[in-house]
This record gives sequence, structure tokens and C-alpha cells, in this order.
Amino acid sequence: MNRRQFLLAAASAAALPALSFSSRLFATPASAPRFLLVFLRGGYDCNNLLVPYNSEFYYESRPTLAIARPDAAIPDSAIALDSNWGLNPVLRDSLYPLWQRRQIAFVPFAGTDDLSRSHFETQDNIESGEPTAQRSSFRSGFLARLSGAQPAAPSIAFTRALPLSFQGARHDIPNISLKGDTRAHFDARQSAILTGMYQGTALAAATADGLALPTTVTQDLRNEMVQASRGAPSARGFADETRRIATLMRDRYRLGFVDIGGWDTHVNQGSVNGGLANNLRNLGEGLAAYADALGDEWNNTVVVVLSEFGRTFRENGDKGTDHGHGTVHWVLGGKVNGGRIAGEQVAVNSQSLLQNRDYPVLTNYRDLLGGIFKRSWGLTNGQLQSVFPGATPRDLQLV
Repeated sequence: MNRRQFLLAAASAAALPALSFSSRLFATPASAPRFLLVFLRGGYDCNNLLVPYNSEFYYESRPTLAIARPDAAIPDSAIALDSNWGLNPVLRDSLYPLWQRRQIAFVPFAGTDDLSRSHFETQDNIESGEPTAQRSSFRSGFLARLSGAQPAAPSIAFTRALPLSFQGARHDIPNISLKGDTRAHFDARQSAILTGMYQGTALAAATADGLALPTTVTQDLRNEMVQASRGAPSARGFADETRRIATLMRDRYRLGFVDIGGWDTHVNQGSVNGGLANNLRNLGEGLAAYADALGDEWNNTVVVVLSEFGRTFRENGDKGTDHGHGTVHWVLGGKVNGGRIAGEQVAVNSQSLLQNRDYPVLTNYRDLLGGIFKRSWGLTNGQLQSVFPGATPRDLQLV
């Protein structure tokens, strides 16, 4: 089966509740680990995912966006993970059980050396895997180079077009989107009608999510928030997509990529309600569904969730956040050494902010992923340097 035949076959099968392929036809080494990179395009606000509830500065900086300190009497308060950090309560039924099973870890103050705060530049730099100042190729991605170092581990991108991460590979890498383009555009009158139709129903939150941008937002800002996703579908319905991804990853592939858009929250971001909370809820449900669908193979899987950058620590005048720098990466898997906040940390206060606006980056994503690949894939130092030139792999003992 060549690439074109596979894409046609998989495109037809994607509409089915589950995909099924012959294990004999798609046999791969049982020892090969599975790795899935989940890229949140738009720069998600990590401060309302991993809540620094022990910081007074957090509550001073976010008068409308902050999530309440852990309190058993308040259902919408943060879920305490340790004495400093809490989890957004919208993830109580999805990610928190993984935390309790020690199958997810969070790495705060993570990110890149790119200070442009540009969606497109930073996304490209991450996918290239090269140091920002020494980037030599615009058609070579680090997952493509990793795939070349592990020819026995078949690769796939669950995207409409082959992402930069997988470009420049020595062999053909298939890509397939398992979600259709559900984007729609409504004027103010149509938005009002739709909002009224779904008021008080189970679909009210989803409708509000899709119609969240107010008419006061400039057209330029609206365009930027849409373009930041680069065509990646939103997190809505992600659980259905991840179940299909799990089937393909379990039966055929060992290295995968999927991206999710809609994380550029300049306006009316919300805390436990609103666009960001809906995205986090859908993302959490999707990742929990992925773990469940893999069954026993979840124990042979690592998932890393990252975004191009974080957001400004202080909320802006439109009850949202703007482009930042440091963020929080997630590492999940059945055998991940989770249930902990990993990596170097600093106190969350005004003195620790970068340029008085963002989280600093204390763990570079290339070093983090390099450490994971070295332990889980057994890469040599030479192979690691081909994947991430100039990186210094950091072993945080996550795998």
C-alpha cells in the first residue's frame, strides 16, 4: 500500500467510530515505544491550567481571570496538586485521575529561546528543532530527523497538510486529518439568533465558545487569532479524534503529531468558564480517551503537549491575555514518572517575571524532549545532535 492509497483508504475509514487494520500487514517491533506530540497552536494560557495558588501576585494580576484557591467547599476552586500548584477544575474528571495514577507530569517555566512572541516564528522554530539564532533550514523538522534515526518506527501526522515537524524526512510520511473543517462565520444578527436558540441547553457553552469574540474586537485582531491556529481544528470533539488516532498508533504507527487551534485568548478568556476552559476540558477528555483507547499499550506510550509560548502573566484590559514567553509542558503515559511538577522552578512573583510580563524559560523544550528521546528511544549522543543540534538533553526522569 503506497502513501496515496493509504490516505484514500484512511480518509474513508476516518468517518467510522473505529478503524481496524490487519496486525499482520502492519507488523512493527513490539519494543518500539509510541510517541505523540500534541501542539496547541495559539499560545495557551498555562497560568489557568497550572494555577500558582500560593502566589498573592497571581490574584493581584488577574482580578477577573484567577481561579480560586483550593477549597473543598468551592467546586470551581483549583484542585491542589502540591503546596504551590493547583489544576483547573474543568480537568477534574479527565487529567486529574491520570495525576492520581502518577501518569502525567507538568513542567512549568518551559519553552524556547525565541523572544519574538510571534505565533508563526515561534511555531516554526519549535517544529524545526534548531536553535533560533542558528536555524539553517526551513524545510527540516525535528520529528522527521527523529524518524530518520528510527526507521523501524513508522510515522504519521494527523493533520490536513504535512507539518514542518515532519518535513525533510528521508522517506515519505503520510498525513491525514481525522476531523473535518467545522469553521463557520456568522454576523451579529445570526450570532444573536444562535445564542438564543441554545440558551439553557447542554449546547449553550459550546455555542458561546464558537461565538465568543465580541464586535468590539478589531478585525486585525480577529484575523490574527484565527491565523494563529494555522488551520488546525479546535479542541471540540477531540475525544472522538483521539480514539481514531489511538487505533492507528496501536496498530501501525510509533511516532505521531497532531495540532489543535484556538488557544489565542486576547479577549474574554474566562477562568473556569469561557473559551479557554472549554478548550482545556475538551483537550483533557481527548487525552483521557486516547489513554483508554490504547488499553495496555498506554504503558508503552509517551505523549507531550506543548505550545509555542505562554501568555502574559497579568490580564489585559479586555479580560484576556497577550503573547508571552515561558509556558507549561505536559508529559503523559502509562509508565511516565508523573504525579509531580518537574524541572527547575522559581517563585511566582513580580521579580521572577521575564521583562516584567511573562514566565521565564528555565527548561528548553529541545533539552526536555532530547532527554525523553534518549531514555525512551535509546538515541546516541550523535543521533540526538542530529535531531536537536546544539541541545543539551536534560533527564528529568519522566520516562
